[in-house]
Amino acid sequence: MSVILEMRNISKRFPKVLANDNVNLTVEKGEVHTLLGENGAGKSTLMNVLCGLYKPTTGEIYLEGEKTVFSSAKDAMGKGIGMVHQHFMLIPTLTVAENCMIGAHSDSMFKLDLEGAAKKIREIGEEYNMKVDPNALVSDLSVGQCQRTEIIKALMKGAKILILDEPTAVLTPQETEELFHMIGNLKKNGYTIIFISHKLNEVLEISDSITVLRQGKVIDSVKNEGLTTSDLAELMVGRQVVFEVVRNNPVREEVILDVKDLTLEREGAAPILDKVSFDVHAGEVFGIAGVDGNGQPELIECLTGLKKASSGAAHYQGKDLLKMSTREIMDNDVSHIPQDRQGTGLVLPMTLTENIVLQDYYKKEFSGKFLIKWGKVTNYIDEKIDEYKIKAPSHAALASQLSGGNQQKVIVAREISRNPKLLIAMHPTRGVDVGAIEYIHQKLIDERDNGLAILLVSTELDEVMKLSDRVAVMYEGRIMGIVNPKEVSFLDMGLMMGGMTWEEIQAEKNK
Repeated sequence: MSVILEMRNISKRFPKVLANDNVNLTVEKGEVHTLLGENGAGKSTLMNVLCGLYKPTTGEIYLEGEKTVFSSAKDAMGKGIGMVHQHFMLIPTLTVAENCMIGAHSDSMFKLDLEGAAKKIREIGEEYNMKVDPNALVSDLSVGQCQRTEIIKALMKGAKILILDEPTAVLTPQETEELFHMIGNLKKNGYTIIFISHKLNEVLEISDSITVLRQGKVIDSVKNEGLTTSDLAELMVGRQVVFEVVRNNPVREEVILDVKDLTLEREGAAPILDKVSFDVHAGEVFGIAGVDGNGQPELIECLTGLKKASSGAAHYQGKDLLKMSTREIMDNDVSHIPQDRQGTGLVLPMTLTENIVLQDYYKKEFSGKFLIKWGKVTNYIDEKIDEYKIKAPSHAALASQLSGGNQQKVIVAREISRNPKLLIAMHPTRGVDVGAIEYIHQKLIDERDNGLAILLVSTELDEVMKLSDRVAVMYEGRIMGIVNPKEVSFLDMGLMMGGMTWEEIQAEKNK
């Protein structure tokens, strides 16, 4: 293969942060080249430099041997570089064809050639098995169809190098399989793919070459020959990572949370939550799986007092959570790891000390009649920093100064240390590196073994299947089935995530 892209000695410096440190990247034409690294390793910054969104502080870019300078993202696209971002850049109120024409050249000053665009979309869809209706509104498309639209849009604008940023994060297993088939077809036709992912099994399945970044530097660039997930994890974090959690057999004790027919209506549309029912026992992890956007956030908001359900009940130790405020719920031995650590989990301008006692600062343990007992608080915080292996200069460091993984550990430390009877954990490891995932997983299982009831919500199917004793799958606000993860396949889980009930799957198998 010939070299299509070289990034030589790329450094990108922001105030107080060196995001890329003398990075060298060589990509061959027609290969899938994966960028792998922890949060904050510099992957996205490097790709933003390649896409023309950032100008490098130092370094040079060569396309097919020719030195190239990008003045803008449009300039990079004009040179054949397209990027499909993790969060799609589509306008929901426009059609597929209209979205694909945004920024495109038109022969007429007054009219877009939407018919020509539709024809081109169909041709690309047929050739690469990415069929999508050019006249459909984006708001009516599935997540997988939106992703196809983004890829088609990039191809229509002449992309030769296609950057896919965490492309499987919101896909079902079946949609992921379809995406990998599309990537294979693109490779056969000479396209080059730069693949960014944290899912090590997928990286090994799809990649020809892998470049690992750590703290802004290239650690290694290797061919995908005989590598294992353990090899990649060790390159990422600089030590051996244990993927299996050590756990006892579940002992299902009393029911801690009993949810019955929980419904959340919305005007003029199907309910966000449609008669959701399940229970969670002490000493078990009850997982909720599903693609993002199928009612999981709203379910947790109803259970934590942040949203008011339309009907139904959620009984927690004889009390109805739906009739309690958030503080009342938390004061009754419920802890909550929220889905957005920076938006709702932490107050970034506050210190670690302030963030860790955020839930309980007013209680007698930490507060006198008028003032907080800062001496006791500080001792408590230092213990938690040590226990949870939080990497921080001191308890006085601001939460904003910590890496993503350590921010997540602060939240996990705060919520578990409150000694709850019910822990609601939503995406507890989202966006953190494999080292932090390893630690958080084991901590959750240790607490489960000590009798804690855990309601785990995650879009990471591997995570749900590994940690849960029982799993419910949500689709469009309904539960498709509650299963034992040891007794179902990933295919079955994917079918439920796509809208089939467990009863329908079993009926199909028995035909």
